[in-house]
Amino acid sequence: MIPVLLISVPLVGGLIGFFIKNIQSGRAWSLFVSLVVLAISLWGLGLPKGSPMLAHDCAWLPDLGSRFALGLDGMGQILCLLTALSFPIIFIATWGDTYRGRAWNFYALMLLSQAGLMGVFLAMDALVFYFFWELALIPVYFLSSIWGGEKRIQATFKFFVYTFLGSLLMLVAIIILYSHTPDHSFSLASFYKLKNVIPGGEQLWLFWLFFIAFAIKMPIWPFHTWQPDAYEQSPTAVTMVLSGVMVKMGLFGVIRWLAPVLPVGFWAWGDTASALCIIGMIYASLVAIRQDDLKRLIAYSSIAHVGLMCLAIFATDNIGMQGVMIQMFSHGINIIGMWIVVDLIERQLGTRKISELGGLAQKAPVLAILLVIVALANVALPLTNAFVGEFLLFTGVFVSKATQYNVVFTVVAAVTIILSAVYTLNMIQRVFFGDTNALTVKARDLRMNEKMVLVVIVLIIVIVGVYPKPVLDLTKETVEMLVTKMNYKP
Repeated sequence: MIPVLLISVPLVGGLIGFFIKNIQSGRAWSLFVSLVVLAISLWGLGLPKGSPMLAHDCAWLPDLGSRFALGLDGMGQILCLLTALSFPIIFIATWGDTYRGRAWNFYALMLLSQAGLMGVFLAMDALVFYFFWELALIPVYFLSSIWGGEKRIQATFKFFVYTFLGSLLMLVAIIILYSHTPDHSFSLASFYKLKNVIPGGEQLWLFWLFFIAFAIKMPIWPFHTWQPDAYEQSPTAVTMVLSGVMVKMGLFGVIRWLAPVLPVGFWAWGDTASALCIIGMIYASLVAIRQDDLKRLIAYSSIAHVGLMCLAIFATDNIGMQGVMIQMFSHGINIIGMWIVVDLIERQLGTRKISELGGLAQKAPVLAILLVIVALANVALPLTNAFVGEFLLFTGVFVSKATQYNVVFTVVAAVTIILSAVYTLNMIQRVFFGDTNALTVKARDLRMNEKMVLVVIVLIIVIVGVYPKPVLDLTKETVEMLVTKMNYKP
């Protein structure tokens, strides 16, 4: 029941939103629907593990062997909670944003995207997973191409080409795996049984069909080039969805649908994929240092953070995987907080260029304080949520038995902590401190809605950073099961 509600409420709410021909009413309706979704997600968290309320299974395409199977395990719970939290925060934070044309359609499409994201994290059937994978992307395509920046068409076209090719490769892999299942089923349980059925040689190339699709979504170098342009040209609310929630689709796909299904391929290509993660982390961090545009700086920083999570997945260690679970949630919250600040600055001053800003702390002290907390969480300062996740991630990579290069990977990846501090602290100093100029002297401090969402984000940062046990307990059982299935010893 809970999984069905998490999908159907934003889906129906989004469809209704197309008929609300008023931007204020459409905005209020979308916020109401997103708060209902959040309440349902919190309800699911309160139910005991194994409750029948946390699963749903009914006939869907019986002739193809596909059932509409949904389920909430620990990983699904944490990602659905992130999705449910993100949308009301985004709606409230961007309440003052204006959109050209039929702006009410913007909010309707946002809800449809939320429905697709929920479906991806809940799917227990490969065909259902693929269906929602596409459903989550289609609204984002229209949101970016209609309400994006001046170069939105080029950026959206690149985004579409990348994701379409990735999705096509994934569909081919799903069909091939389906053909190997003895019961001709798309169910997750049937796919998990294939690790001893599919020959090792076949797993080696099937791995890349899946991994490329997921690497594009994260994104991992060299499949990342769509991301900075898409983040820069998309409306900020859409960018928040892309970086806060949608990149987790790729990480989720590797953990749920790749590693346990093709453990031989996962093990054989683990060092190669890990090397791509490392290269991407260093590259993105160095490029972020040189950025003058706030959006592009945060976009490249996100590549570095996601690369570390992907690296820890290939470590196939319980500690590292726990780090991935908590960091997926923490990164989503923190990066949305960063985007909210960028949106506030751009709406007030009409620029995102760091070189044109300065001294904002004098005019907006509350904004400066909250931004500093969020930014320091982004560089994993102790007692913040990201510190817990990154500590577990690095520990998992260091103690990994899946590779002989674990120490090298750990040391090189650790360099990105220093680089992250460089570009983040430089951004804080240049944007918020120093003297005001003719542009920034017009800045104002936070309005009530803006202050409310940033305070909520800061509270989550501190609470999870100080007491992460509930999140770790939520995902512990799922992590143990997945790592057992992922490990392969030749």
